[in-house]
Amino acid sequence: MIIGLDVGGTHTYAVLLSNNGVEKSVKVSTDHADLFNTVLSGFTQLLESIDPGRIKRTVISTTLTTNAIIQQTMAPVGMIVSAGPGIDPEFFRTGDHYYAVSGSINHRGREKAPVNDMQIQDIARKMAEDGIEYVGVVSKFCVRNPAHEILIKRMLNKYFKQVFLGHHVSGNLNFPRRIATTHLNAAVFSLHKSFFEAVKKSLAEKGLTVPIQILKADGGTMNLEASMHFPGQTVLSGPAASIMGAIPYAPEEQDAIVLDIGGTTTDIAFLVDKAPLLEPVGIQRGSYKSLIRSLRTDSKGIGGDSTLRVKEGRLTIGPDRQGPAMAFGGPLPTPTDAMVVLNVMDTGDREKAVAGIETIARQLDLTVEDTAEKVFKTCCTIILKKTFEMIDQINSQPVYTVHDFLEGYKLSPRKILVLGGPAPFFAQKIEDLYQIDTLAVPNSAVANAVGAALARTTCEVSLYADTEQGIVTAHEEDFAEPISKTFSEDDLMETAYTLLKEKAIHSGADPENLEEVEVVEFQKFNIIRNFSPRGKIFRTKMQLKPGLIKGYETVLH
Repeated sequence: MIIGLDVGGTHTYAVLLSNNGVEKSVKVSTDHADLFNTVLSGFTQLLESIDPGRIKRTVISTTLTTNAIIQQTMAPVGMIVSAGPGIDPEFFRTGDHYYAVSGSINHRGREKAPVNDMQIQDIARKMAEDGIEYVGVVSKFCVRNPAHEILIKRMLNKYFKQVFLGHHVSGNLNFPRRIATTHLNAAVFSLHKSFFEAVKKSLAEKGLTVPIQILKADGGTMNLEASMHFPGQTVLSGPAASIMGAIPYAPEEQDAIVLDIGGTTTDIAFLVDKAPLLEPVGIQRGSYKSLIRSLRTDSKGIGGDSTLRVKEGRLTIGPDRQGPAMAFGGPLPTPTDAMVVLNVMDTGDREKAVAGIETIARQLDLTVEDTAEKVFKTCCTIILKKTFEMIDQINSQPVYTVHDFLEGYKLSPRKILVLGGPAPFFAQKIEDLYQIDTLAVPNSAVANAVGAALARTTCEVSLYADTEQGIVTAHEEDFAEPISKTFSEDDLMETAYTLLKEKAIHSGADPENLEEVEVVEFQKFNIIRNFSPRGKIFRTKMQLKPGLIKGYETVLH
């Protein structure tokens, strides 16, 4: 049996799955001030009368790091950045404790200016006096040679609890995004570590000792220990869970829209022939542009519990949530109240729902029923308007899925898959309004948690070989080996696969289930100097593809 748990903005859902399907599911309110007890409550209810020894896998999807970014509650951290000649690193300042230092390495990995030891020591003492506990270090061309980052880390270790290095973030060259990503890792580390260690300890006390997997933004999982090195990868794991939960019901050889309608927000994503779209560079949220591999999603601040208001004679919905619907004891009217009034939903206190919608009806000079219908229709319209705006934006750029780069492809969805508690109600209304085939996926209220539970481990490696310098490196993996002038493309692929397999197993993958490997990038250049060939440069990126684990097919029907 396996457990999937999805911590949403309004509710936390937990599911217990076996080969026979969903054995049990629970829903608890999400307390953002105490996420630990929220999760613990979900597990406690789920595991009642269940032998913990039967649980073989646990996967958690969380909004913890996402909320920290949105609410700006991340701890202050230090950043030490070296760039050398060229663009000024001050353009990418992340906060008050940000220091651009001397020392530089060029694009081939050769040192052009050394690190100034005294400068680093002075900065370290100053940050320690200011109470900084976590620090990020980024050198511009660290993916070619991380020597400066490693040297600076050695000098910082005695001052700080943890030092994060830029070359561990990604094998891609993007200095500004590397700074932002390294800063993000350092800023959310303390929150991430304390939360998951508390969960792990509590579950161990209940006799549940299987490794805990964390859902990442790319729709794959990694184990808890691996996540400690890159906590930023848990950003947007909630929307990723939605996509993974929708994949089994997506049409083949067609495009589909995925709508996860929650209490606070609606997450929007797309599938092309059952494959999620990918952010080709990394997560972008507000001012944060990172190198964190991610499925392409966006959110709209509208959901079943969004607050209804009338401003200047016009109905507005959200983006805030002031509590549950009035039908369920909340203080203000919501779209859920409108659905209760229309008898679309047969739960909740209809009298309270009517009273709430009546306050809006008076301001709009409409009947209660007409107001409820207007609220429901407006909700659907806002969600679909945002969806089609995203399609226009996607179609103005190259389209990437987790498997392919689709040159010249234009997204044209003919099916909508709806998840979330109110999914069955919204699915029918959206289909009636827009005449698009719309399906509320099975177990729609807990489909996110099911998607998290069934996601398989993913990872990628970037390998760089320079036969002139005689070295092959994957600095993201702390790997470097000498090579000969005869090092070939086949040698590169063999080395990359070995590294990928080791990384996947370390991240929690099943050693018997590593066949979903593919090369997503390959480049080869000749090195010419004075019109004579001097060697070759190879670069490849290989991944373990996102997807669903085997053996639980009956869960999906």
